[in-house]
Formats: sequence, C-alpha cells, structure tokens
Amino acid sequence: MPQLLAFSIIALILFIGDAISTRTKSWLPSVFVCAILFMLGYWTFFPQDIVALAGFQTPIVFLAMYLLITNMGTLLSFAELSRQWRTVVVSLAGIGGIIAALLTLGVLVLDYQTVIVATPPLVGGVVASLIMSQAAADAGLASLSVLAILIYVMQGFVGYPLTAVMLKREGRRVLALHRAGNWQSRAPMDTGSHAEDAAPPRMFAAMPPAYNSYYFKFLRLGLVALLAWGIAELLKPVFEVSPFVLCLVFGVIATSAGFLERQPLRSANAFGFTILILMVFIFDGLKRATPDMLGELAWPLVVIIGIGVAGMYLASWIAGRLLGFTPAMAFACALTALYGFPADYIITNEVVNSLSDDPAEREVLTAHMLPPMLVAGFVTVTMVSVVLAGIFVGLL
Repeated sequence: MPQLLAFSIIALILFIGDAISTRTKSWLPSVFVCAILFMLGYWTFFPQDIVALAGFQTPIVFLAMYLLITNMGTLLSFAELSRQWRTVVVSLAGIGGIIAALLTLGVLVLDYQTVIVATPPLVGGVVASLIMSQAAADAGLASLSVLAILIYVMQGFVGYPLTAVMLKREGRRVLALHRAGNWQSRAPMDTGSHAEDAAPPRMFAAMPPAYNSYYFKFLRLGLVALLAWGIAELLKPVFEVSPFVLCLVFGVIATSAGFLERQPLRSANAFGFTILILMVFIFDGLKRATPDMLGELAWPLVVIIGIGVAGMYLASWIAGRLLGFTPAMAFACALTALYGFPADYIITNEVVNSLSDDPAEREVLTAHMLPPMLVAGFVTVTMVSVVLAGIFVGLL
C-alpha cells in the first residue's frame, strides 16, 4: 500500500469518527467509532502495518507524546493541581474498587491466574499490559498472555461511551446552574487566545514578537520535555517515575516561570497533527484483536471488564460522595483508567463542544471538567498501573 493511500485511509477514519461524534452530540465518541472502524479494517483489507506505512512509527509517536503531554501541562497551574487532590483520591478509589471486585467476585467466576494477569491491564495502559503479557508468557500461559493485550485493546469500547454519558450528565447539570446564576465558576482555563499567539511568554517579554516563531516555540517545548526525560533517567536507580508524568509537571513549572506560553503547540499550528499521531498509535493496537482471539477469550474478557467496572463505579461513588463529587463526575474520573491520555482530553472536549455553542459556557464547562479528567488519567494509567503490574507479576 502506498504511503499516501495509507495516510488518506487513516485520515478518513478519523474524520468519520469526528463527524459521527458531532452528529450524535458525543453519544458516540469519535474514539469509539474510530476503534470499531480500525478493527473492521484489520479484519478485512488493512495491511497489519498500515500505521507504520503511513509514516507513524515509534520514534515520531514518542516525540509527539512528549511534546503533547508537556503542552497539556501549560493548561494547568500549581493552584489547579493543588485543588485536584480530591480527584486523585477518587481515581485511586476507583482502582481499589476494580481490584477488590476482581479478587473477590472475579475469582469465583474465573480462575486465580486469569484474574491476576487481567487486573493491571484493566487499570492501566500499554506498559502494564506488556508487563503482564510477558509475565504470562514466561509462565507458559499463552492464552493469558494474549488476554492481557486484548483487555488493553478492548477496554476502551466500554470506557469511551460510558465516559461520554457521564460527562454529558455532569455538563448539563453545570450548565443548568450556570444559566440560573447559581454556579460558582472557577477561573476559566487559559487555552491561549489567538490574539496572544505572537506575544512571547514573560521570560522573553523583551524579545520582539517577530522572533517568537514556530521554531522557537518548538525549541522551548522540546527543552522542557528533554529536562523532564533527563530527570526521570537520573532518578531511575533510586526511584522509577514515568517521564510523561514529569513532562506534565514540568509543563506547569515552565508556564508558571514564564518560559512557555499557554498551549505552544496550538499557537505553532501543530496541535491537530500531534493529536492525530497519538490517536493513530492507540488504534494500531487493534491489529492484535483477531476474530478468533475475540471468540476464544470473549467470556473472560466480558467478566473481567464487567466486574471491574462495576467495582470501580461503586468505589468511586462512595469516595465521590465523601469528597463532594457528583456520581457522574466521580465515575468519569475513575473511567480514565480504561484509556488514559489523550482519549480523556478528546472525549472531554467533544462533550463540551456538543453541550453548548457559547464560548463563555464552554469555558465554564472546560474549567470544571478538563483539569480533573487530565489529572485522573495520569494518576491511573501513567503512574498507578505500572506499579500495580510490578506487584501482580509477583503474585502470578
């Protein structure tokens, strides 16, 4: 398949997903629609390496991930992060609910080894899935090795639409209060207005705006991501910390210090393409989900996801009630464990855009829902899941 044909097919799928999401007002999130189309493509005429053929190979994917997560950090502030401690607690409670449900009800329906292999991938992303898949393979459990990957691939089919439903419910509640004049708004998130795109950040205020070019924005963003990666490497002998988590934190620090502006990728006209790269990387994992594999592992897959999500809902509901979250917002934050970044960002924005056309109302919704969704996604997928996988390997 020629490169440009592969790219055009991928872009068409992403467009169809976006169009259906817009048409259904996010009841069918674009990531859900795209995942189905990609899987059908792999079952029919897609070459297995269509993503690589289109030019999206591992080096550019990781580059996009470093830059985009650092860029996401510019949306937050230390004050916002300090306000999100309740989000962290609710997210951890959701993970605890998954573990408790699977280690009690799950072992009554499935065998112990299946539950141990499947739990970390359900809580987290690709790294946890790969750790458990390799551990199962080393233990001679070939089918469970596949199950670990399959859960990572398929859990989004549950997480995407459920999150959209929860966020729409929360968004309608917030809009009703806002329109009645009873909503205490937080300061809207500064997403970088076009009027300020040419202005350098505070540290470079004396520099003529003409020199704040796309290349200078990429340079500064890359340096911040490099620093985050370097610190993570230095800490490895003492403490394992994901460089992606540090990218988020360093993005906050660099923006507060005036080294980065808000949303440098957007002002450099690179945000959309960067999101495209990461979404394609996520859907690339669907090539592992063959029809035979789905048939063989359908029962444990349904049981693991069903029991796990039920336990997550109950635990996040209890924690949310104690900490002042609505059930919908608490469950939405916990659900980020099923997919993480960037899907949490994309679904939240889709829901916000579907609920209102008023820029002021969209700012209110974004300020309320996006920070906790971002923080929850990083806590669950990026941080906790890898630690949990390391623990569960020892239980296999």
